[in-house]
Amino acid sequence: MLTNVAALVLDDAEPFGIGVLNEVWNEPYHPEDDCPTFDFAFCTEVPGRVRSSSGMDLHVELGLERLAEADLVTIAAKRDFMDVPPAVLDAVRAAHARGARVLASCSGVFTLGAAGLLDGRRCTTHWRYADLLARTYPEALVEADVLYVEDERVVTGAGSAAGIDASLHVMREEFGARVAATTARRMVVPPHRDGGQAQYVRTPIVDVEAPTLEPVLAWARRHLDDDLSVEVLARRAHMSPRTFARRFRDETGTTPHQWTTAQRLAHAEEMLETTQLAVEQVARRAGFSNAATLRHHFAQVRGTTPQAYRTTFGARGA
Repeated sequence: MLTNVAALVLDDAEPFGIGVLNEVWNEPYHPEDDCPTFDFAFCTEVPGRVRSSSGMDLHVELGLERLAEADLVTIAAKRDFMDVPPAVLDAVRAAHARGARVLASCSGVFTLGAAGLLDGRRCTTHWRYADLLARTYPEALVEADVLYVEDERVVTGAGSAAGIDASLHVMREEFGARVAATTARRMVVPPHRDGGQAQYVRTPIVDVEAPTLEPVLAWARRHLDDDLSVEVLARRAHMSPRTFARRFRDETGTTPHQWTTAQRLAHAEEMLETTQLAVEQVARRAGFSNAATLRHHFAQVRGTTPQAYRTTFGARGA
């Protein structure tokens, strides 16, 4: 079980990325949330002053030895990301070799590349750096248009904000949908953005029929067991199905079907954790036609069955 988290920061670190890691993994216990807390600490190559990219420097007391005990090693982005000390690379490699997960977003992903941890693995980074990452580490399988991806305990995210999505993914894998959703609610961010969702959305056409689709999306989240076909959603948005589908991708970076399936699956996970409903009931309440369809999506996304998921996470939810 993941209980120990180390955040590696180096000179020229970007404060927002540091803040993301601290906000997700360093929250004290709140009885109303009942979420796990973590032994979280910042560390650096040489303890002491760590310069940030904005002049807001840090004082970090722990050195690289802190990585040797972490279940999750997170790496903050930094401006001068092509310059990583050899001792840091050795420590990151050693942590992964002994079984720790490693997580980096934005320019922090280049540290994983320099450590050789991207070779033969799927990975991503900020779209601005994707071509450079592929050229610098040609053995890496760079996916330039996704929010985050995990491959053999190497978790990479797009821009610094996608570090939230990548962290919530790890939390979901370790502790289930309820804990991840509760953590997201605390930070007032979407509880689940699928890793395959686009990093950015195309610029909407200026002359549009509605300023935003959020009211329709909010309605859909409350009615996941209803018919949520493109035709139904388009009518609620007062658009033609073709215009709605185009606008949906513009605003969300995904298709209506992919978005709806992800929302339904997340709702099913929560019910499996927190109720004793039969799998058939969970499937129908989540909006899937039957238990077989739910099992199909669980196998595709989770690589397991609903019942096995409940066995793993249900006791915590209940």
